[in-house]
Amino acid sequence: MTFVDFLNLLISALLLAGTYAAMAIGMTVIYGVMKIVNLAHAGFLMLGAYFVYELHERAGLHPLLGVLLAFPAFYVVGVLVHWALGRGVPVSDKPTLASLLLMFGLWLVLQNIGYLVWGTDDRAILTPMTFATIRFGEITIPKIGLVVFASAVISLAALEFVLHRTWFGRSIRALIQNRYSCRIVGIPVERTARRTFGLGIAFAGAAGGLLALLYPFSPDFGRPFLLRSFVIIVLGGLESFSGVFVGSLILALVETFSIFIVPSSYQPAISFSLLVVALIVLPGGVAGFAARMRSRRAE
Repeated sequence: MTFVDFLNLLISALLLAGTYAAMAIGMTVIYGVMKIVNLAHAGFLMLGAYFVYELHERAGLHPLLGVLLAFPAFYVVGVLVHWALGRGVPVSDKPTLASLLLMFGLWLVLQNIGYLVWGTDDRAILTPMTFATIRFGEITIPKIGLVVFASAVISLAALEFVLHRTWFGRSIRALIQNRYSCRIVGIPVERTARRTFGLGIAFAGAAGGLLALLYPFSPDFGRPFLLRSFVIIVLGGLESFSGVFVGSLILALVETFSIFIVPSSYQPAISFSLLVVALIVLPGGVAGFAARMRSRRAE
């Protein structure tokens, strides 16, 4: 492998990391605050893809504008879902079997709605940007991958700003630390949880639209991304929002450079293996490991 080939693979891994970060943010937000393993995340990714597709095909809107519109639309959907299923998705200190089964059932409902409305055929969003590339000598960068990467970075930056610079963000961080103390100091726990659930679903819908720019999709679209989202939030730290990109980068680098030793048909096994290794070696993720290192240095 030449140095140019290595650079092209490295760039591909970085762009893939942006894609993975975009799809995992919403799941991390919901788990971090509510301790809910949102299996319905896959269903909302799928709906986000079809939302952008329909706006593009029927209204002629640019897909990126559709992604922007998906965020507020799916925020409302998320708030309504939490309101309708509120008793089944409580704020808790740890994941519950009831919420896990509820989210799994919701995923199946969304998937079957997708089959009912759009059928089983694969769809794709094709624009002039789909096959466009930027060249620097022998180095090639796909424009659409760069757009998705930039969108993921902007989303993470916006989330960090909200978490640290707004009252709502401070409420979220307080809820992560201790929900009982939040009630004592007057933070509306249920309202904050509902808005946080809406925020997580908004990120999922927008991410589904971004993924639709890269891959063909069907009502089963979110399934292969769900496992990768699990791996990313475990690698980054279950309650670490900034760790999402770290986990995405690790997974993308391993998947990209493993093509030399692992056939493409066995690529899903890499995600399973990383998940097992992370749970055994880094149960707190990279963020937890970094926190332990800082505490040791302080001692």
